[in-house]
Amino acid sequence: MLLLAAASLVAFVLLLYMVSPLISPKPLALPGAHVVVTGGSSGIGKCIAIECYKQGAFITLVARNEDKLLQAKKEIEKHSINDKQVVLCISVDVSQDYSQVENVIKQAQEKLGPVDMLVNCAGMSLSGKFEDLEVSTFERLMSINYLGSVYPSRAVIATMKERRMGRVVFVSSQAGQLGLFGYTAYSSSKFALRGLAEALQMEVKPYNVYVTVAYPPDTDTPGFAKENQTKPLETRLISETTSVCKPEQVAKQIVKDAVQGNFNSSIGSDGYMLSSLTCGMAPVTSIMEGLQQHVLPGGSGGGWRRCNRDDSQTSDWGCWKPKIQLIEKEFRRKSWWGVEVRW
Repeated sequence: MLLLAAASLVAFVLLLYMVSPLISPKPLALPGAHVVVTGGSSGIGKCIAIECYKQGAFITLVARNEDKLLQAKKEIEKHSINDKQVVLCISVDVSQDYSQVENVIKQAQEKLGPVDMLVNCAGMSLSGKFEDLEVSTFERLMSINYLGSVYPSRAVIATMKERRMGRVVFVSSQAGQLGLFGYTAYSSSKFALRGLAEALQMEVKPYNVYVTVAYPPDTDTPGFAKENQTKPLETRLISETTSVCKPEQVAKQIVKDAVQGNFNSSIGSDGYMLSSLTCGMAPVTSIMEGLQQHVLPGGSGGGWRRCNRDDSQTSDWGCWKPKIQLIEKEFRRKSWWGVEVRW
């Protein structure tokens, strides 16, 4: 009887796997597509532009620093696959004035055609304890990380709906999936992107427009290096429990998920685990994604590796016990943690 039940479950999963492509979004063809990348002069944004350019897309780079834009353009153009491809650079602060953002999007569309994919990658991170951060820091991060994504998206969405095609990508962060010590200003601005994305997906899906939210981990970018200079000790200890990803790896996964129309984009096994644990009632774009979200958190504890008393590992995920104990020890040593946690 047990064998029959197991066989039925396997058959059901295989059936879902075969049917899923029939109801999933049609992949976006990047050759000849017009991709706009904000924050595209460095870091993840620049790598996303390179990844799209390598697949034949036309690129509009948007950032504040004109010199960095021109340098990024030279790097991107090295990856062309035909002599018709174009990299257009536009210098503007996407978080300050919606009318300016709307105008530069119109300029880009006049030169390279309607926007097929918008990647909102402009952002910044500042960390510190809640009471140590200036109120202006909260306002600044919300303006750059949230409104800096609202304005470009607002400028392209009407055309995408008219054409009944398009992709909008919001680059959030793993700190936009769970709040972390020292990130009261940053996490809240990145959490806001998820709420925006979930609501927007409900509005635009009937028009064959799909939204993707990416949750990169700590990534080796100029912004991350600058952020590390002011991180509180507790925040650094938490960050050290995970490895730092290459921006090329992050960009490749984001582009892949955006092209497929996936709502969530996570990087690596830790990212997949975190997305499964925090999926909530997020939109799903395939039967398999829905099945994974509903089964994994309950069936395997969200994918966390369980550690026995002797620290032996009983599943496939990275064991977090030694890392968390290190943080716990440091917090107790300085009397920051009032309650001892027993494992």
